[in-house]
Amino acid sequence: MNYLYLIIPIVIFLLLGIRIVRPTHRGLIERLGKYHSLANPGFHWIIPVIDRLFLVNVTEQMVDAEPQEIITNDNLNASVDAQVYFRVKSDEESVKSSIYNVNNYQWQIVNLARTTLRNIIGTLTLKSANSERGKINSGLYKTLHEETQNWGIEIVRTELKEIDPPRDVQETMNKVVKAENEKIAAIDSATAAETVADGVKRAKIKEAEGYKQSKILHAQGEAEAIKLVNEAADKYFIGNAQLLRKLEALEASLGNNAKIVIPTGSDLVNIIGEMAGIVPLERKPREK
Repeated sequence: MNYLYLIIPIVIFLLLGIRIVRPTHRGLIERLGKYHSLANPGFHWIIPVIDRLFLVNVTEQMVDAEPQEIITNDNLNASVDAQVYFRVKSDEESVKSSIYNVNNYQWQIVNLARTTLRNIIGTLTLKSANSERGKINSGLYKTLHEETQNWGIEIVRTELKEIDPPRDVQETMNKVVKAENEKIAAIDSATAAETVADGVKRAKIKEAEGYKQSKILHAQGEAEAIKLVNEAADKYFIGNAQLLRKLEALEASLGNNAKIVIPTGSDLVNIIGEMAGIVPLERKPREK
């Protein structure tokens, strides 16, 4: 029985010193207020009362910078909010730095992010701040990364959630955007109408050019016909004015369906036959 009184306190003492560290954490063991060792995931036993174990989360975490009113360079108030993603590095020195080099690193990150956003957005107009979100994110990330080097943490990324102007300014901006969209639509409509008119104009020009070309070809044909007539006249009727007059009379008579008797062997017959491509018949002497 005396041994039982001794064993029970020892068992309780041993149980009080048991610590389990999960894979998502690392532990710092302090002995009598001084750093003693790093506790990796798994089972650990510390001396009760003398040793203390502090757990540090090494997974990726997120903190919200919380919405704040920032005065832009054009003297407008903008409600700005951002999120910061970070994690404590899992090596011993980084875990020690996250505890011993900074007091509550999450709270410090939030305040540093808010101050950095005021410095960056304060140099921009409201319009440029909305259009240059990537630049603001880059500036915020760079500042946080540089300022937290000795905190044992890694800034993974920063996200600018919103840059909201005052309600009256937002309504004015919406009206401006609507007016610009209507202007663009009107310009597009006018351009389309101009394109259609230009197409009609080109079609009419083509039609006029075709009509002009047909007239030219028709005139050229008439000129060619006149030329052939002149050549025929020069060939057959130079010095034969009397024959030409007879031929004209013949043409007029034939046009009236009149019957004309032409003596055989007449020069007029030979001329008509030659023009028609018929070889004139030789005149045979009459038998006596």
